[in-house]
Amino acid sequence: MAQTIRRVPAFTLNTDGHSHPRENTLVALTAMLGVLAFTSSFFHNLHLLSSWSGLIGVITGLWGQFISATTAERFVLVIGIAMSAFGLGIALAHGGLFGGAAG
Repeated sequence: MAQTIRRVPAFTLNTDGHSHPRENTLVALTAMLGVLAFTSSFFHNLHLLSSWSGLIGVITGLWGQFISATTAERFVLVIGIAMSAFGLGIALAHGGLFGGAAG
């Protein structure tokens, strides 16, 4: 009797068996913005990019947490929010959302 054995489980955010396109879009957007904010925060001259992407990433991540349906979505969202918040914090220390313009 030949059977297929899956050694690596398939990665899915829809662990409940239903599709969640809106929630998965927010998860992907938050993860991408988090990576962008985190990596660009290591460069002092990119503080505008990292601050705005961090702020938008935190907002989309929190909204995604509000409407998320599965634990897998929440897990990725928390990681994305943390990376976005880190990038936002470092960028605010380097000049802020508006380039350090004093009013």
